Amino acid sequence: MDSPDLWAGLPTLEDPPGDNAPDVWEAPIPLTGRRERPAFPALAFPAWLGEFVTAVAEETQTPVDLAGSVALAVLATAAGGRSVVHVRGNWREPTNLFTVVALPPANRKSAVFALLTNPLYEAEKQLKAAMKPVIVEAELTSRLAKEAADKAAARAASADGDKQDQMVATAVGLAQTADTLTVPAEPVLLADDSTPETVTSLMAEQGGRLSVMSAEGGIFDIIAGRYSGAPNMEVFLKGHAGDRQRVNRQTRSEYIDAPALTIGLAVQPDVLRDIGKVKGFEGRGLLARFLYSLPVSTVGDREIITDPVPEETAATYTARVIDLALSLADWTDPAVIQLTPEADTALISYQKRIEPQLKARGGKLGHISNWAGKLAGATARMAALLHLADHGGNGYAHSVTEATMRAAIELGEYYTAHALAVFDAMGADPVVGRARSVLEALRDNGWEDVSRRDVFTVLSRSEVPTVADLEPALALLEDHGYLRSYQPERTGKRGRPPAPRVQVHPDVRDVGR
Repeated sequence: MDSPDLWAGLPTLEDPPGDNAPDVWEAPIPLTGRRERPAFPALAFPAWLGEFVTAVAEETQTPVDLAGSVALAVLATAAGGRSVVHVRGNWREPTNLFTVVALPPANRKSAVFALLTNPLYEAEKQLKAAMKPVIVEAELTSRLAKEAADKAAARAASADGDKQDQMVATAVGLAQTADTLTVPAEPVLLADDSTPETVTSLMAEQGGRLSVMSAEGGIFDIIAGRYSGAPNMEVFLKGHAGDRQRVNRQTRSEYIDAPALTIGLAVQPDVLRDIGKVKGFEGRGLLARFLYSLPVSTVGDREIITDPVPEETAATYTARVIDLALSLADWTDPAVIQLTPEADTALISYQKRIEPQLKARGGKLGHISNWAGKLAGATARMAALLHLADHGGNGYAHSVTEATMRAAIELGEYYTAHALAVFDAMGADPVVGRARSVLEALRDNGWEDVSRRDVFTVLSRSEVPTVADLEPALALLEDHGYLRSYQPERTGKRGRPPAPRVQVHPDVRDVGR
């Protein structure tokens, strides 16, 4: 039995139930009803990009959130692996991003993806055309060098003793020269739902840069082990963070010094709920790396006849994206984007605002601290991408301004609001889950007035191990109007005071009958 001291100091009503107790209840607020999901701030983008995503949303009658989040992934595809942002001290962030938008079926996700990603495929085509003569020459040179080494080895094998040492040395030198010659890989910017092994190999071939863009959520199934039977997320974790990766295979070893993987997805909401249940996704930090968007579907409210994207707007978007991808393609050491002192000051203020919210107890972001702990870094990355969108490939010659950083912070606040809603759907907040269990217990028992101890007794110990774990759930239910706490009056002068009790909203009791 729990000590009565555990119930001391709990919030109570000033008046106990009776003649003076209020008997009018307002309708309770759904447990997730207070999660506000703002619309995507397209005005945070440079004008040419904001105009395009808004026009795409208008033509396709889709939330601007979809085009906006895909646009960020497009910028990250063009710049990721070829640029970094220097924040302060030794803190640098690569400019790749993981974004995911969740929308129900029939929201034209594929159409929006095509409009946003077409310039990347065109840039990839131009990169391949430019590299083709180089690849042909390298292949020929490599083949001739190997043939020369093989012939020298054959001559050395049949040479007389006096000449053999010299001919062996010549053959060894030719073989070493042939071994140093490499054939460049054909440029690839985009991959679809590839296996982790394929992603690793492609990133190694592409100097660390790769993007997985898809209007489906199959990549999550692949990471979860559709083919291997076990989650395989190492390349995705390191690919986001930019951590070195070495993979030893039977046939070859692959080494990626500075991986920069971008992921841009549009999935159904059920996919996000399902991945929240995959063992290892949250613990290893994969879910913490995505910027989530959960917009309101427009299906049922769409216009039939819409204005197409203006030709000039589309042409400007295409030219800008291609220019950014091509201008940075040849960089081996990444272009370094600097912040102005004013931009850094704005980011520091944002960090100071976020930090108290990460507290495990009482922090607004405490239950998603793994995600929110990466928010400042994600904001710096977005600031660099907005900067490059404004200045093109020579953005390294200019520093990120305060205005650009504040635009990135606005995007960060948008993604924070949506992340809270997404993690609610994943069941990341144990308080919400316990509150739902308490509601079920109140309905099942039809209680009108009950002690906290009785509520605690009927709950599962695996879900609510202690009284202390129950209290936040009761507080949340009271905050949402499902119940009222009060302290009963003493019935005698001696003895300990009665334990606090709760009154239950009539709607909850009626459902239970």
